[in-house]
Amino acid sequence: MNFIIIGLFFTIMLAVGIISMKNIHTMAGYAVADRGAGAVVMTGSLLATVVGGSSTIGLAGLGYSLGLVGAWWLLVGAVGLAVLGTVFARRVRETGAYTLPEILERQYGGSAARLAASGLIVVAWLGIIAAQMIAAGKILAVLWPGQTEILTVTAALVFIVYTALGGQYSIIRTDAVQAVIVAAGIIFCLVFGIDAVGGGARLLQALPEGSLSFPLSSRFGWNDLVTFLFFVGAAYLVGPDIYSRILSVRDADAARRALLVTAACLVVIAFAVVFIGMTARVLLPDIQPESALPALVMNVVPRGLSGLVVVALLAAIMSSADSCLLTAGTVITSDIIGSLRGERPGEGSMLLLTRVAVVFVGLVSLVVALELGGIIASLLLAYTVYSAGIVIPVVFGFYRARLRLNSRGAIASIVIGGALGGSLKFVGCDEYLPVVLVVSVALLFGVSYVSRYCFSEKEA
Repeated sequence: MNFIIIGLFFTIMLAVGIISMKNIHTMAGYAVADRGAGAVVMTGSLLATVVGGSSTIGLAGLGYSLGLVGAWWLLVGAVGLAVLGTVFARRVRETGAYTLPEILERQYGGSAARLAASGLIVVAWLGIIAAQMIAAGKILAVLWPGQTEILTVTAALVFIVYTALGGQYSIIRTDAVQAVIVAAGIIFCLVFGIDAVGGGARLLQALPEGSLSFPLSSRFGWNDLVTFLFFVGAAYLVGPDIYSRILSVRDADAARRALLVTAACLVVIAFAVVFIGMTARVLLPDIQPESALPALVMNVVPRGLSGLVVVALLAAIMSSADSCLLTAGTVITSDIIGSLRGERPGEGSMLLLTRVAVVFVGLVSLVVALELGGIIASLLLAYTVYSAGIVIPVVFGFYRARLRLNSRGAIASIVIGGALGGSLKFVGCDEYLPVVLVVSVALLFGVSYVSRYCFSEKEA
């Protein structure tokens, strides 16, 4: 029965990709769905995109190991989306761009900053896509234990083919439905888990000491919160997948409403998933943290419903993976190949190149996924590289003329900031990560002003 449910889900997703493919004739259709999405559709798409492997399996693992403070992993995303909706959504939508690197080019002029940002985004997004593939393998292993690698490969291939065929049209079409399925799956897990413990009061009594501490705890201090806020939350404030949704919506007001509603929903989801992890801590105290959600499904969800819950979690993972795949593939063709060629290929060539790029990124990410094991660890490294290099130039770029910034400063901030952030995270020097953002700001302003003086530039 479970095999039929999972097979049917994958078949439907592939069918949607094939059907959507018939409606796509231009890059505007493939990359931004002809900019026709409304606020309701975009809200569902944003929720489905954000609530992926890190926000289900990874977040439940944080709840298992850290307690209530683990909710910050998604709460900082809510903060980022709220600021984006309030301050920057209109500016992003009015650029009329296809991608985030294209916005950087419009901010600073020339293609150098666009190329630097594109390379950094593709590298970082390989890790993020790989994390979603790892999550898919782990959740499918609930139904077929001991087959994690082959299940990871199977799920990854479906993700790749579905995205390559249907692009943004298929993603937006399915995301709203997937968001509903994800919400139902989370509710099932939480209700059956709390019932297995013996009720909410029994759960609170049985939790280890300090599990309910919030906003900080003995295992999660100010430095951890700052790291989450500025390196995870910032990826929501300035995220290529989030921006692709804003650029797909019909107008700026719809984008703003969708972002604010999504931010509010994330607060509820954050605490619900963390409580699932805390429930697993009481019921299954001897498992690995990132096995909390799959193990809870296997142990407390009735057999007839376990396949449906797994589909819900797969929907969450797939909706994030397809967005990231499309983002990386579009960046490669529109921003890297397009900039290096100096002229934009025809629409047919661009569509073909982008589909090939999606497949390429997907296969490389699959190789990375098979080599990695931890979802949150790989995501934190990817987010750190990305946020350290991209966030500062984009945010200040909206005020470039007033601040008299230039592309040289932006390039220095992107390249050195990203490399420094990734290096510190890789060697485990997390306590110094907040300094990276200061360095990124200093590079953006310092190099802009010094180069303007040295080269006698006259900024507009």
